[in-house]
Amino acid sequence: MRLINILFSKNQLRFGELIRARGGSGSREFKEATKRDALNHLQKELENLVATVSAEKKQATITELNGFSTLFKRFLDEPTATINWDKIQKLPSTAVRDYESLEKPHENNDVKAMLEKLVVIKLNGGLGTSMGCHGPKSVIAVRNDLTFLDLTVQQMEHLYNSYQVKVPLVLMNSFNTNEDTGNVIRKYQNLNVDIHTFNQSCYPRINRDTLMPVPKNCDVEGNLEAWYPPGHGDFYQSFFNSNLLKEFIKQGKEYCFISNIDNLGATIDLKILNLLLRKDKEKIEFVMEVTDKTRADVKGGTLIQYEDKLSLLEIAQVPKEHVDDFKSVKTFKFFNTNNLWAKLDAIDRVVQGNKLNLEIIANNKTLANGLNVIQLETAVGAAMKCFEGGIGINVPRSRFLPVKKTSDLMLVMSNLYTLKNGSLMMSPQRMFPTTPLIKLGDNHFAKVREFLNRFANIPDLIELDHLTVSGDVTFGRGVQLKGTVIIIANHGDRIDIPSGAILENKIVSGNMRILDH
Repeated sequence: MRLINILFSKNQLRFGELIRARGGSGSREFKEATKRDALNHLQKELENLVATVSAEKKQATITELNGFSTLFKRFLDEPTATINWDKIQKLPSTAVRDYESLEKPHENNDVKAMLEKLVVIKLNGGLGTSMGCHGPKSVIAVRNDLTFLDLTVQQMEHLYNSYQVKVPLVLMNSFNTNEDTGNVIRKYQNLNVDIHTFNQSCYPRINRDTLMPVPKNCDVEGNLEAWYPPGHGDFYQSFFNSNLLKEFIKQGKEYCFISNIDNLGATIDLKILNLLLRKDKEKIEFVMEVTDKTRADVKGGTLIQYEDKLSLLEIAQVPKEHVDDFKSVKTFKFFNTNNLWAKLDAIDRVVQGNKLNLEIIANNKTLANGLNVIQLETAVGAAMKCFEGGIGINVPRSRFLPVKKTSDLMLVMSNLYTLKNGSLMMSPQRMFPTTPLIKLGDNHFAKVREFLNRFANIPDLIELDHLTVSGDVTFGRGVQLKGTVIIIANHGDRIDIPSGAILENKIVSGNMRILDH
């Protein structure tokens, strides 16, 4: 059983880069030895892994490891991922459409017909560990004790109540989130929602020194650290492998809307759907929602015209001497929200034709036992160049409301937003549409439980521009924060902001304790 057939060429391999990244000598002899080792052992290691699975799981395991070996081969064979900066072309005038120029559908019957052509995909592979939570990130409570998943389901049920259409909700889980998600979605079984799940791939991590797979068997649960989900760029192949893609096409579905489960602004947009499905439509197979870049977004991916194709440019692809150019708000005005729309039959064509050639992100990690590993990932937006008629749509900032840190959680839990039918909308009391910039110190606020324990309730943020909090700080009930507020408790000090306090353009430092008596 030959899982892979990797051919090596001295001119193709970037082992010099690999060795330098691992701190090796870079000598010709060492590079050649590394190549020979990879040639002799990789195929055998993968075949050994397949031999450890039961007969009923063997074919699925072979399919996954073939995907891994293809990714690994490209990692070895391809030149550096950085682009040729001089080949970036000017964006065509039609490349990025203005959201405000899009038309709304006119009749409820039109909306119903359009929704019947749609599938909603939520990327649900991430854990909540970075915020101090166990299990899938999608089950963290973010507003009124409702989780990301609860809010998404409420949105889908509202669509049914409004238009009598059950738009399929598809969750792409990882091996980290699949079991817990399956248990959670049982509570929705009596609601008017149509939920499907599938798993993205499960790939072996690579020993950075030997370039061999870390696991010795396919018992993923027995050695979780040896395996990883290979980024959301794996969506296309895994969606295809699940047979859901084929089934939805058979049902007459035409487009899918893909977004991260933790982006609370990523709701179904009828204006975009109308653009894709109108009768006089142009051929649009792929849409990337972008929004205006601010100084807080300078590292976010952007759209470029490259080799006559509209493409996603990530900072990892930028030559070092052009990083400042990439970060320039004047040069690159937009950044990728990771809200994507893709034509289902085009996904089928691209996957079956092996046309996916997504840039590889090589992430270096260190396991708990000190082993240095590499995990190879791809990004879902990088597929844009693989489709025909791809466009960007410059959407309002309100469609990008991710919750990555507790500072984001503070925003969405506050009175800046109101909740209606699972969707968050900015309060009309806010005088300007931008959200405040909030920075909370990692030592005391990074974990959700610690964060919640420091607030009697979330302060009034309606007039806040900028908040920085560092050190041992707590907030009483009914606090109002306005303008720019900086609160810094030095090491060994503590600051208790009293209930009812109004802080406007203030710097608070030192030690301020409120004690019960």
